[in-house]
Amino acid sequence: MTSLQRLGKALMGAVAVMPVAAILMGIGYWLDPEGWGADNIPAAVLISAGGVVLDNLGVIFAIAIAFGLAKDSNGAAALSGWLGFTTLTKLLGEEAVAGYQGVDLEALDGQAAIDWASHGWAAVGPSNVLFGIAAGVLAAWVYNRFHATRLPDALAFFSGRRLVPILTALLAIVLAGIFYFVWPLVYGVLFDFGTWIQGMGAAGAGIYGFANRLLIPTGLHHALNSIFWFDIIGINDIGNFLGGGQTIEAAAAATSAAECPGIWENGVCTVEGIVGRYQAGFFPIMMFGLPGAALAMYLRADTPRKKAVGSLMMAGALASFFTGVTEPLEFSFMFVAPLLYLVHAVLTGISVAIAAAFEWTAGFGFSAGFVDMFLSAQNPLANEWWMLLVMGVIYFFLYLGIFYFLIGLFNLKSPGRGEEEADAEAQLDEDAEVSDVARQIVTGLGGGDNIDSIDYCATRLRVTTKDYVKVDEGEIKRAGVAGVIRPSQNNVQVVIGPNVQFVYDEVARQLERTDATLEGEQPV
Repeated sequence: MTSLQRLGKALMGAVAVMPVAAILMGIGYWLDPEGWGADNIPAAVLISAGGVVLDNLGVIFAIAIAFGLAKDSNGAAALSGWLGFTTLTKLLGEEAVAGYQGVDLEALDGQAAIDWASHGWAAVGPSNVLFGIAAGVLAAWVYNRFHATRLPDALAFFSGRRLVPILTALLAIVLAGIFYFVWPLVYGVLFDFGTWIQGMGAAGAGIYGFANRLLIPTGLHHALNSIFWFDIIGINDIGNFLGGGQTIEAAAAATSAAECPGIWENGVCTVEGIVGRYQAGFFPIMMFGLPGAALAMYLRADTPRKKAVGSLMMAGALASFFTGVTEPLEFSFMFVAPLLYLVHAVLTGISVAIAAAFEWTAGFGFSAGFVDMFLSAQNPLANEWWMLLVMGVIYFFLYLGIFYFLIGLFNLKSPGRGEEEADAEAQLDEDAEVSDVARQIVTGLGGGDNIDSIDYCATRLRVTTKDYVKVDEGEIKRAGVAGVIRPSQNNVQVVIGPNVQFVYDEVARQLERTDATLEGEQPV
């Protein structure tokens, strides 16, 4: 589980690039909503520049994962990730495999063309995220295993980090040989799974939304998202939505299900109201539902704690509404009141299903917040997106009522309810310096000597301690953090919020003279 969580964090380094595409293409569509760049040079430049990200997602994932999983996040690992990915896609590209098998691609038609497409070789290219993940993991493993290797004096120049890209390229050839036999099978399984969900229509979208939220605590939701959001099995919901005009043109030119970027029925490829269905239903939840839950938890907080809880809930609600960053709110009740989180997952699934059923679509490059909705509003694939706002208002009161009722009915220990006096007083002054926050956290973790390793993700410090007995959660909470999570005996997660990087930097500075390992996770 620890390794999978590390992979999930590394994936965020690649996902963090997506807002670039969303912003550039979103502004481009605002400038030229009719011609999609055909009638406006600035719009064409912005849309094309954003397309660069989408067209090279596999490369980005390979580099980001190799860099994020490397012990010291060294550039040699990133270079190796790119080299490994390029080797894989060069050896397993459609034309290369056709050459190995003596297949004339231009002569394929009918059932032969369908059989060839079912093997998935056409999906191998710069945008293939699954190949990017495999190459990134390979490069990171090679780096962590061999970056300190010494060679004989005659080959000393290639020792250490210089050895990593060489070994990665060689092992990528071996991995390509394995993928040559495995990829058609993997592609078939993934294709069948995605097709099963797609075939269920709105209900399948709802199941995906429910599973997405359930996997948040483990960090494995990124793996699930990659199937539906990126071009692993052809769904590519984010890429196709951001592509907008190009996606519509591709649908018009499609002559088979294999060429259709949406739903192929009765000889017609439909994308309007279809592309974006695995994103749209998250907007009512993140922009309105969770803020409604925050208000309910504030109203149910004990009177002495209302002011502190109100500040926490307001910060989390604003982050969720504007940017779609939900972890500060979700982790405030995920472990202390798991029933609420289960309800949250169910409501998310229902929201995604409703939006898909009515074909209300909007998309995002980062998350389902106001910024992404505003940018996607002029996208030609945005279909009745304003109805998501109407549904969002309903969801605000739905979350508010359900959370308020359940907290009172079951006396759930949501933030600010039934906490010990020491915790109730564990609030940092609003004017406190980051250095004081970091110092208090280190103290609560048992001191610098008790910290084995520390890194961070979107909103949390992730710490591995040497002696779990020395960890004092009450002391950590005195720093004014959003929460403390203990996923295992020696692992501690300190929920900070979007400014976690600055707290991490200060903790790292204070730990420079200790034996703690600073993982250097990328800020996302």
